[in-house]
Amino acid sequence: MARILVAGGSLGGLFVANMLLRDGHDVRVLEKVKGSMNGRGAGIVSHDALVGALERLGLNVQDTLGVLVPGRVLLDGSGQTLHKLDMPQVLTSWSRLYQILLEAFPAERYLQGVTVTRVEQDDREVRVVGLNDNEELSWDADLLIASDGIRSGIRQQIFPKTQPHYAGYIAWRGVCEESSLSDFTLRTLFDYFGFCVPANEQIIGYPVAGSNNDTRRGRRAYNFVWYRPVPQGDELQDILTDADGLYFAQGIPPNKVSWRQIAKARHDARNLLSPQFAEILEKTAQPFLQPIFDLASEQLVSGRIAIMGDAAFVARPHIGMGVTKAAEDAVAIADAIRLHGASSQALSAYSVQRLNAGQKAVQRARWLGHYVKSADVSIKSLEHRDRLVINETAIDLGRYGHLSAIQENWPSTVPMQGAQTN
Repeated sequence: MARILVAGGSLGGLFVANMLLRDGHDVRVLEKVKGSMNGRGAGIVSHDALVGALERLGLNVQDTLGVLVPGRVLLDGSGQTLHKLDMPQVLTSWSRLYQILLEAFPAERYLQGVTVTRVEQDDREVRVVGLNDNEELSWDADLLIASDGIRSGIRQQIFPKTQPHYAGYIAWRGVCEESSLSDFTLRTLFDYFGFCVPANEQIIGYPVAGSNNDTRRGRRAYNFVWYRPVPQGDELQDILTDADGLYFAQGIPPNKVSWRQIAKARHDARNLLSPQFAEILEKTAQPFLQPIFDLASEQLVSGRIAIMGDAAFVARPHIGMGVTKAAEDAVAIADAIRLHGASSQALSAYSVQRLNAGQKAVQRARWLGHYVKSADVSIKSLEHRDRLVINETAIDLGRYGHLSAIQENWPSTVPMQGAQTN
């Protein structure tokens, strides 16, 4: 039995911690947030690999994981349906997955309020030093798995050159209660994975469980993501500044988004989006926004320390694979430790398997999001764009790869530097 520390107690950290604990290891999770994190996040597209990871943990929750949609609809600005696509998918939520994974993990092994301040290692073990209520504590282990997100403090220490890059646009997000929506929106959009594609923009949405993870009709909610170009500089700074003038450079908390920005977004929605999506924006109690970033690591392992999930790669949400990718990382780590023991050799094997996969995910997501800033609005471009969006966004490639338009005249790569400029 090996001693393994997991830094970060969100979905990726809980996946790997549960898997390693199930394999008989002495696992501790160090989570920065103190108190319940339930209710965070919004919608998540489930993939077969995600369901497989849950089943590996003995969690057969497919029937209660989320809401099944029969397919996709693309709406024009007047609310008419331009395209329909049969594509059954289950849409779940961060809250539901967090509840499932947290309940499976022993509470005494989930240490909250711990801010990791530094890590040290030698050939035999790794030491993590952190603060808990201003008290400095340390933990020794055979391995450290860092799943502490896009701003990972552990990654900053071991791979300081690996930094997120702003993609040139933001996403407005939110969840609207089903019970508040008109019959028109319920009939034409709610039960589907919906799309609307104004020039240089895109909004998607789909039904998810409502309050208390309720999936009964009438008690669900509709999750949306609206991508909008925002140049880096004063315009981006303005949108990340709250009503009191406080600037949040790395992303503004949901409850700090200025009411002026929300009012402007709702006004723009009425002018640019289908009336169904405009209604959803209007009736969402607290829309929030996030800058979109790319993060692509060139290394995943340093000795007895590995990074995974969003600490290693952040692909733009267009591929809908953030949580699935973290689950696949967890499976790869657990498999490598089963084969090689809790050793640096095991972490190297994990890196061999997942480094290329993460880089490809980031590349595909850049490709899918490239048109958001494109000035090419020719008829041919629009036709390709519509097909690209509805066929390719957040699909399970293992199940629906036959629908892929990836071989058509769309760029297979989008340079990272090009994604940062306007």
